[in-house]
Amino acid sequence: MKDIHEVLRRKQAKFAQLGKQIEMLQQAAEKLREVAPLLAESEDDDSSVLAEVDEPNTMAAKAGATAPSQASAPKPVRGVAPRWP
Repeated sequence: MKDIHEVLRRKQAKFAQLGKQIEMLQQAAEKLREVAPLLAESEDDDSSVLAEVDEPNTMAAKAGATAPSQASAPKPVRGVAPRWP
């Protein structure tokens, strides 16, 4: 059987740790509320820049998606015997 005082001490330590985490999350939420309007304003600017950046990557991804299927298909070579040195 566990010592009731040890269990109580652990629970209190966990409770104190959770209290600190809650306090830190509340502080972070306050800071995010301050920054949210600034992020909303710059979001419009970022979306146009991101669209320009994504276009080349999308083309490269499409090219990369088709290249392995072409590269993995071996070309049939018939009538030629392999030569050994």
